Amino acid sequence: MTISFEGDSAATLFAEAVRETADRGRPVSPRGMPTRELLGVHLVLTRPRARLLHLPSARILNPAFAVAETVWHLLGTDDPWIFDYNGQLRQYADDGVLRGAYGPRMRRWGGYLDQLAQVITTLRQDPDSRRAVIQLYDPARDAAGHRDVPCTLGFRFQLRDGRLHMATTMRSQDVWIGFPYDLFFTTVLQELVAGWVGAGLGTYHHHVDSLHIYERDVPAAVGLPLAGTGPVDEMPELTTPWEGFDEFLGQVRRSDVPPAHAGWSQMGAAMHSYRLWKGGELERAEDLARELPGPLGTALVDWYVHLRARRALRPATAGAVR
Repeated sequence: MTISFEGDSAATLFAEAVRETADRGRPVSPRGMPTRELLGVHLVLTRPRARLLHLPSARILNPAFAVAETVWHLLGTDDPWIFDYNGQLRQYADDGVLRGAYGPRMRRWGGYLDQLAQVITTLRQDPDSRRAVIQLYDPARDAAGHRDVPCTLGFRFQLRDGRLHMATTMRSQDVWIGFPYDLFFTTVLQELVAGWVGAGLGTYHHHVDSLHIYERDVPAAVGLPLAGTGPVDEMPELTTPWEGFDEFLGQVRRSDVPPAHAGWSQMGAAMHSYRLWKGGELERAEDLARELPGPLGTALVDWYVHLRARRALRPATAGAVR
C-alpha cells in the first residue's frame, strides 16, 4: 500500500516524512548500515517554489551546495568543482569522478543525446504527450560496481490544462540527508521546463521505493520542530530562455548574472559567498549572505552560524557537509 504525504512547502513535507519514517519505518541494514525504512512512498509538493528546507536548529542545509548541485546537474557535467561545495562527495568518487552524476546522463546520454532538449521539443510539438521523460538509471553502466549509483531512476513531465506537472521516481531516498537537496534541484528543473514550454507551474510528485532514515540521524529527527503553521516562503521566479541557457548557467556559476534576473542573481551570489567562506574570508562571506533577500539569504546566514559553532567545537573540521 502506498504511503502518501502532501504539503505546500519543503518544510511541511520533510517534517511529516521524517517523523513517519522514524516512527513507523522497519529496520533494514543494506551494506551493513542500520536504517528505518518505508516502502512505496508518494510525496506531493503543491507549491514547488517553496523548495528550500530551513528548520533551525534541527535541520539546517548548506543552501550554497543546493544551488551549486542544481547548476552542476543542469550544465550536464561531472566536473569535480562540485567538491568545493561538498567535500564529502569525494568518498563516492571513482578516480575523482562521480560516475552516477545526473548531468551527463540528462544532457549527454550515450555521449550525445540531450534528454532535456528532447523533453522541451516533445511538449512544444505535442502538449498532451506522455513521452516527455528523462531517464537517469542505466543498467549497462550501473552494474559496473562504481561507488556512485543514481538513486533517481528518472523524471516525467505532464502538461495539462496549461500547467506543467512533474514526477520523479527513486529507487532509494535518504529522507534526512538527501531528500531536501533532491527536492531543491527537481523543482528548479520543473520550473524551468514549465517556462520553456509556456506553461504555469503545476504540482510536484516524488515517488520513492525505499524511503529511509539512518539510525544515526534518528535522535536529531526526534527534535524536529512542527512545520506548516507559519507563512510559506517561496523562492523567486527562475524562468529564463532556453536559447543560450548553458552560457547563462556559466554566468550563474561565475556570479555575474545581471540584477534583472533576480532569482538567478541570488543563486550565483550564494555560490560566491560560499567560495569566499571556503577561501577563509568569513566576514565577507557572511556580509554577502546577509545582503541576500528571502529564504536563500536567511538559510545561508544560519548555515554560517552552524559552521562557526562547529569550528568552535572542532577547530580542525572542514566546512562542507550536506
